[in-house]
Amino acid sequence: MAQTTFSGPVQSLNGFIGGTSASPIAVSTATNITSFYGKSTATTGDTRLNYSRLEIASTGSGETFRALTRVTAANAATGGTVNGAHISLSVNSGGTISGAGNALRVTLGAAAGVSTGGTVAAIQVDSDLNATATVPASASFIRVTNTNTTKLSNLLHLPAPAVGQVLAAVVGSPTQTHTIKCVDSAGTNYYIMVSTTA
Repeated sequence: MAQTTFSGPVQSLNGFIGGTSASPIAVSTATNITSFYGKSTATTGDTRLNYSRLEIASTGSGETFRALTRVTAANAATGGTVNGAHISLSVNSGGTISGAGNALRVTLGAAAGVSTGGTVAAIQVDSDLNATATVPASASFIRVTNTNTTKLSNLLHLPAPAVGQVLAAVVGSPTQTHTIKCVDSAGTNYYIMVSTTA
């Protein structure tokens, strides 16, 4: 089956045109293959541009949302970036936030009385590098950038200190036993000192 090829913006009646791995939608100019635009003037409640819900009701697995960007040509992202997903919250002129605002919010939940089992986390960052793949020395699990003129000075916003919690006071005089390696944008290595005891 031949590819469906478009040279300009892709549009359809309901904003969606499908494709398959064998017959993907092919475009020859930069465009949004699928687009959804909405505007909410609601004064209360949540408005969602896209709401998807998956219930795992047996022993299978899966995701509500799976995004995969594949690079198959040399020198991709020349003058730009390539992302598996790019999620932004933008506060524009005339707009303010009186509650919480997050570019990305991830929540790990469990109902009352439920023991989740397994290895669970609100966020898992992973690498999937083939044995013969090479990466630059600056490669990392998490990269933090301050892109525009005004800079953020805090790396993390943590709950108030409490015993046995994420941020807790030192107990006794622990000895540094390990380090966590970091690298800055200039390629300089830094090491966070850590201990196996609190």
